[in-house]
Amino acid sequence: MPQFFTGDMGDIYRWIIEHLWFINIMFSILIIFFQRRNPTTVWAWLLLLYFIPVLGFVLYLVLGQNFRKERMFKMKEIEGEIKYAVRRQEESIYRKRLKLGDSELERFKRLILYNLNEGEAVLTDNNDIRIYTDGEEKFRALLTEIEKAENYIHMQYYIIRNDELWGQIEEALIRKARQGVEVRILFDSMGCRGWRGMRGADWIRLETEGIQTAEFFPAVFGKLQLRVNYRNHRKIVVIDGRLGFIGGFNVGREYLGRDEKFGYWRDTHICIEGAAVTSLAVRFVLDWNYAAGENLFLNDRLFQMPDYKRNGNGLVQIISSGPDSGSPIIRDNYLRMIHMARRSIYIQTPYFIPDNDIRDALIIAVKSGIDVRIMIPCKPDHPFVYWATYSYIGELIEAGARCYTYCNGFLHAKCVCVDDLVCCIGTANMDIRSFSLNFEVNAVIYSSLTTEKLVRAFEKDISKSRLITRKEYENREILIRIKEQFCRLFSPVL
Repeated sequence: MPQFFTGDMGDIYRWIIEHLWFINIMFSILIIFFQRRNPTTVWAWLLLLYFIPVLGFVLYLVLGQNFRKERMFKMKEIEGEIKYAVRRQEESIYRKRLKLGDSELERFKRLILYNLNEGEAVLTDNNDIRIYTDGEEKFRALLTEIEKAENYIHMQYYIIRNDELWGQIEEALIRKARQGVEVRILFDSMGCRGWRGMRGADWIRLETEGIQTAEFFPAVFGKLQLRVNYRNHRKIVVIDGRLGFIGGFNVGREYLGRDEKFGYWRDTHICIEGAAVTSLAVRFVLDWNYAAGENLFLNDRLFQMPDYKRNGNGLVQIISSGPDSGSPIIRDNYLRMIHMARRSIYIQTPYFIPDNDIRDALIIAVKSGIDVRIMIPCKPDHPFVYWATYSYIGELIEAGARCYTYCNGFLHAKCVCVDDLVCCIGTANMDIRSFSLNFEVNAVIYSSLTTEKLVRAFEKDISKSRLITRKEYENREILIRIKEQFCRLFSPVL
């Protein structure tokens, strides 16, 4: 060990402080020359390192590491029936045989084709879709469906709190496991940490009851979590291949509106019953295989196709993106939908930190006469992200968009609706973390029936929101201006 490390910890700290300039230079060389990053992100990290050297150094160790994706994540490809379905649908589109049932939806075929080519997202029909905007209602439905399970229950959440809500779900899962139902729970190590989170003994207790669990990116030595990036932010439940849940709700009492800090929790979740559930089932199995180190595709029981006889005809593509995808597919869908809008764009998101392309596309849409409305929370759960959000919202207000802050608690919904025809809903926020750093999953729904329901929910939320006028934004306090500009500088790394 070098001589300067032979003293006590005080000597080590003094050496780090004295040589911080050299450490900063080394990290700067690493960021500029050895990591392929967006130039905006590069400048953000350089600013942090040089203007806040100690904090910037720590933040880079935790947040800035850009692990080589090709070494950490292998591209997960599905052979057989799914690939055949993709090729068949591509041919159908090219030969103009695919009919969407609505003449206005025809212009979205290019979006369907992109999702097929880039994400192998099969377009499914014959789907019934139920929408949940209230936590009590959503988890009541989930518990009801768990009780109906006969073969398997696959559950994946970013956050699982060890509280009364999880107590109800756990009790139901144990009961089904004792009945011979295969139960698997996939959780994110970072999301489930904390004093209210699940502990090792909790997962062991579940496993003794016959429930299989898998942890995504576990902490080092059980506690030290070095990977703040590349978190699995997906929320998926698949039961018997018959129905699937996807959306913004995690598992915890705050999602029922029982947390005094946030108050009522306004989120959006959907339950799909129909052919699209197979795509959700595959998405779960891909993540499970990576985390658990096994191949569930060998289990034929999990992929027996139910006989779908539904009342609905909702067209759905399940799209996912993250460090293991070749392109930021969800981000690209948001961008493409904005470009294709002719009448209206409604966006609900807790974090609004768009990249330049999406920001410019929204501004162009507003100035082209399209009705652009954006709704964000009135209170922050992450202050830095909130004030960066407010700065971007200001640009849209100045362009002429109608922007609202939801004042009836906390808004966590992640939804984009275009022309009352197509919507994209799921786990991805409108921010750079969701676009490129986290694992996300969304459903693109080509249905005026479903999209109009979401638009009506948006309009109902307006009555519980406050419109941020241009005059109000221009007259905001100097302290808010400082917060906005400071946080915006680091928005590429938030």
